[in-house]
Amino acid sequence: MATTISKKLLLLFFATNKSNLSTHNPFKMGVLDKNITQVSGTVIESSRLVCVKASNRRFAGVFYGDTPFAYSTPVLLMQLSVSALFTAVVQRILSPLGQSAFISQMLVGLAMGPSFLGTYAVSFISTLFPAFSIYVNETFALFGCMLYMFLVGVRMDLGMVKRSGKKAIVIGLCSFFVPLMLNTIMAVVIRSMDSLDPAHRTSVQFIAAFQSLSSFHVIACTLADLKLLNSELGRLASCASMISGICSWAWIIVNFAAQQSLMARDKSFIWMVLCVIGLVFLIVFILRPILICIIRHIPESRAVKEGHMYAIFVMILFTSLISEVIGQHFMFGPMVLGMALPDGPPLGAALTDKLELYISYILLPSYFVFSGSNLNIANIPWNTFWIVEFLSLSGFTGKLLGAMLPALYSKMPVIDAFSLGLIMSTQGITDVLVLQQSTLLKLVDRQSFASMLISMVILTGIITPMIKILYKPSKRYMSQRRRTIQHARADAELRVLACIHHQDNTPSIIELIKISNPTPSNPICFYILHLMELVGRSAPLLVFHHPGKKQSFYSTESDHIINAFRSYEQKNQSCVFVNMFTAVSPYATMHDEICMLAAEKRVSLIIVPFHEHWTLHGTEELPRQVRTVNLNILRMAPCSIGILIDRGTLKGYKTTTLYDIVIVFVGGPDDREALAYAMRMGDHPNVALTMVRVVEPKSHKSNEIEFVLDDESVNDFKIANVGKKHHVYREEVVEDSVEMVSVLRSLQIGHDLIFAGRRHSSSSPLFAGLTEWSEYPELGHIGDMLASSDLKCQISVLVVQQQIFGNDNTSKKFSDDPISIDMPLNHSKIFPI
Repeated sequence: MATTISKKLLLLFFATNKSNLSTHNPFKMGVLDKNITQVSGTVIESSRLVCVKASNRRFAGVFYGDTPFAYSTPVLLMQLSVSALFTAVVQRILSPLGQSAFISQMLVGLAMGPSFLGTYAVSFISTLFPAFSIYVNETFALFGCMLYMFLVGVRMDLGMVKRSGKKAIVIGLCSFFVPLMLNTIMAVVIRSMDSLDPAHRTSVQFIAAFQSLSSFHVIACTLADLKLLNSELGRLASCASMISGICSWAWIIVNFAAQQSLMARDKSFIWMVLCVIGLVFLIVFILRPILICIIRHIPESRAVKEGHMYAIFVMILFTSLISEVIGQHFMFGPMVLGMALPDGPPLGAALTDKLELYISYILLPSYFVFSGSNLNIANIPWNTFWIVEFLSLSGFTGKLLGAMLPALYSKMPVIDAFSLGLIMSTQGITDVLVLQQSTLLKLVDRQSFASMLISMVILTGIITPMIKILYKPSKRYMSQRRRTIQHARADAELRVLACIHHQDNTPSIIELIKISNPTPSNPICFYILHLMELVGRSAPLLVFHHPGKKQSFYSTESDHIINAFRSYEQKNQSCVFVNMFTAVSPYATMHDEICMLAAEKRVSLIIVPFHEHWTLHGTEELPRQVRTVNLNILRMAPCSIGILIDRGTLKGYKTTTLYDIVIVFVGGPDDREALAYAMRMGDHPNVALTMVRVVEPKSHKSNEIEFVLDDESVNDFKIANVGKKHHVYREEVVEDSVEMVSVLRSLQIGHDLIFAGRRHSSSSPLFAGLTEWSEYPELGHIGDMLASSDLKCQISVLVVQQQIFGNDNTSKKFSDDPISIDMPLNHSKIFPI
């Protein structure tokens, strides 16, 4: 009896269920180094036992003489820290090269395994990863993967399948069936070879099939890493990958169930399939209604209660347990549960916000390190490696052709079709999880598994930089025609796109529409775009709000904005036309959404809010990413741009007194664009317009063409406003930046809105030394001074940048370091018009 008990206790410490721990593997910490085939009636195939002294004593601290690396808890904390740190460093290095997070995680896992550090830094690895910690490390790693796959399901929007067009459906189906058929044919040919190893002959068919599968989440993560989610190609790839991913998972579930039934004694394939169907039924028809009920009880703009989060975590653990009991992968249930949970706010966004950072950057790296510990490149036979690489290349070719051929048939450009094929060929963590399960079911041998991981790293590492080089989303909205207010026809409809981050921006935009002088003969079409950060889902969303119809869940957060603009539109019919949109997008690619909509609607001006918002209680700053969005729009917009610094002076529109607007005119295309917009406002009967032209006492005339264009714009202003007593033209002679600041200080009293151009030359004496003190470079020199807290300006400001036109040499010159225009005047004068 004692012998039996001791043998059973020995089994508690065997480190791997395969021959993972080779004789030179530094992860092995054993005193028993032989294969045991039977212990007390229990059969262990090709196993190694690791004996570790059992102890219930906890780590007391180094001051008591304890070594941290001899106890499980400090070792686990060190493993998590080192894995996360190394992954972050490698990602920081590779990210500018276009590599995805998957490549960084895999490289760290391989480097810390027996292939590299495990061989050349044995003492370090054996100290950091002792054998007694393998079970604990594996548990944390797989627990992190379980939560990660749950978030994968949460981000998936099954409604994309219904919204997908015919092109996306055809591309998705071809991306699944073409590589599967091509690799199946190649596998049949390889199996017919007499020199093929018997072990490979049974697994080559599954190797070929696994190399043909794809995952929606992997492709969505690749698009996010490459900042292509909002692009036309990204949307098509997201929809197509949803179709191919569903087909791939269906194939995986059926084949895994079939293999498990063959391993079972009673051949219970039908029972396994019925259990899978029952689990899906339980999640969809019992747990999903509970989740929807939880969402209904979450107050608007309130945090999710802890009790609700607790209930969801219990559901995750319960579905994972059921999956394990019925013979499926324990991650299957949580992933289906995540798919059943409505994506986006409030619940999906809250779960993603609470879990994503910890799971993706702390727990997940440890999973790749654990996977790398079982992978030794030196032990891979060359014949196995070349067979797997050939099938991997064949699967890549099939995916490439499956995506390219339907795309080319639909007259997509060749480069775009090739880029789409590359995107559909990427692989990631879900593929690794599937392969690990296949090795447990003996569908794939360990050497082939290692070779497949290497092929993933090589192909994905080559594909992602190629996509970044080949596909530029900005080329889709780069206009070949002028889209400016200055060059628009006087009798044409003015089209403006106004972006709103928060409902507090609404009153100012409405007042701006009013004073833009919309008339039946010269109406204004405003496109209002409510911008929301993408949280809790993988694919971006652009919603057009039809009058009287709610389009999606996201429209509830836009209700107040929609109602305000609809009410104003109804009061000004035939003068103002408002089209409402909501864009749900990550901040990194939000500018693509804005620029694409501006190009499609052929707008002349994009108005975006400044990232700082003034309120009665002081300054409130929007998320810092909003500033990055503004910078990207300034760089890529297909039309003119205006950045609105809202200080509240636009919220109380004056019906009995004049609305006082002033424009600071130094010279250049941006100032001319600002003047064109201000002149349109000046036609409004309740607007008083003042033009302050800033000139230098000495005329350099470094650019005669710009000088003439500025002079023409000023003359047009004078002629258009002859006889209007409320319109004033004033010239200020300024010699240096100190006098320039004095002029701006004089404009703080008696005005409601200041217009300013964005780009002026830093070499001009008017702005000498201001670059070193610039706080907001995106506003230009004048805008930065007006926005600075030092000037204490209390007036709203609209900073305008004219469209950077590709074929216009003048615009190119102004795109980097625009010049200022010198006006030869001897003293300051006021010219009544």
